Amino acid sequence: MTEAEAGILALPGGDPTSSLINLLDLGELEGARTDEDIFLGPSQQQPHHRVFGGQVLAQSLVAATRTVEEDRAVHSMHGYFLRPGDANKPITFGVQRLRDGRSFSARRVHAYQEGTPILSMIASFQTEDEGIEHESAMPAGIPDPESLPTTADLLGKFDHPVARHWAYERPFDIRHVNPPLYVSATGEKEAANAVWMKTFGPMPDNPNLHRAALAYASDYTLLESILRRHGLSWITPGMNVASLDHAMWWHRPARVDEWLLYVQESPSAQSARGLATGKIFNRAGQHVASVAQEGMVRVPSDLKSKVAGAVQSKVLEHQLRKAGRA
Repeated sequence: MTEAEAGILALPGGDPTSSLINLLDLGELEGARTDEDIFLGPSQQQPHHRVFGGQVLAQSLVAATRTVEEDRAVHSMHGYFLRPGDANKPITFGVQRLRDGRSFSARRVHAYQEGTPILSMIASFQTEDEGIEHESAMPAGIPDPESLPTTADLLGKFDHPVARHWAYERPFDIRHVNPPLYVSATGEKEAANAVWMKTFGPMPDNPNLHRAALAYASDYTLLESILRRHGLSWITPGMNVASLDHAMWWHRPARVDEWLLYVQESPSAQSARGLATGKIFNRAGQHVASVAQEGMVRVPSDLKSKVAGAVQSKVLEHQLRKAGRA
């Protein structure tokens, strides 16, 4: 595969699940051999032209998986987002084979654009084994996903590129248990958040593809546990939010085309950084994965931003009333 063939993944009006499958179908870069295995992947178009963090995490995991024996599945990864990625350019993935032991393999992956790293990640793989077991209990009293509004229900009437992307172009159906933070922050100011999620369409019966897709989805909504604690929504004027790192542990098999509950909380925020952790459960109540991420959250305190926020809130209230009458 050449960089021209990798291109940009854009399927406006198409099937979001097929888009996700194509996104995770990396190609080997012809003629490029160093001490790394080299792969090339497309970028998914985004309203702000920045690569979605879950995308590059999932693609890096696919690249690493391509270099290990088939009987070894990923059980953990730890990655750092080094620079924003350009969603208008493909991404090159260099995989270094750090170790292959009797039961475990370790791989280091760097994701590059134009020779500059945008992500550095190490993943560990293990052969299936037996041992002691215990798991966290799934929270009780969570409403069924079918009873909750879809993102399209909440944002579909807004004529804005970000709202349209979140409502119709993301490959996962995300349904908030708590009041969503898309356009306002209502309800209790607690450092907690929970969503149900699954792909809109069926996925192939490839466990490694489901693991990578779960890594993709794990970057959704995780930092909302930080925002909710401080009464912030995603459209807070002047707010700047960015993921700094991402760690994930796979505990048990899971299918991403079946409903999964993603329970999130934030134990601490300080120095314009917040830590968020998450537990992912299948509908049977099994604890299938855990996630941790630190994010940068900068909120301006100047008078100009506060005035702009008050004006924006009034405009938003008008849009909500108008959308409600449509």
